[in-house]
Amino acid sequence: MFFVRTATERDLGAISALLGETAHATYDATYGADKVAEMTAKWHSVAALKANLQRKGSEFVVADDGKRIGGMAYASMSPTLHETAVLHQLYVLPAFQRQGIARDLFAELETCFPYAGHMRVEVVTDNAPAIAFYAAHGFTEVGPGSEAWGMPTVEMEKVLDDAR
Repeated sequence: MFFVRTATERDLGAISALLGETAHATYDATYGADKVAEMTAKWHSVAALKANLQRKGSEFVVADDGKRIGGMAYASMSPTLHETAVLHQLYVLPAFQRQGIARDLFAELETCFPYAGHMRVEVVTDNAPAIAFYAAHGFTEVGPGSEAWGMPTVEMEKVLDDAR
């Protein structure tokens, strides 16, 4: 059984490995292992994760069963969008997907931003399971996102409930 807790610096190596494994499982068939490895080396390195862990106005959580980290999530307040939290990462190891871990990580993050009226996320358009997950959790598409690494995205937003 996994429980959600705040990530620590000791977790960063395991989180980096989790992000690499999950990214390859999700995107290799579409974008190729080389492109995914390049993206992962930049965004999911221990150094990049450490910078996120130390960022003010952010929350970084993991799903931990006492032996391993099965999932992670990272969000921060937007520096440009008023009262909006941005979900940057929500990943669960392929072996543990569809067991409620992403739901639990997301539920924790929803409570971490009391001054946010909205949460936004960019999802790669080819990742239908992720789009379906966010739609099932109250997100709606608000427009196209960026196209980092040649991977087109859709931007989704959820109005956060005041009664959290």
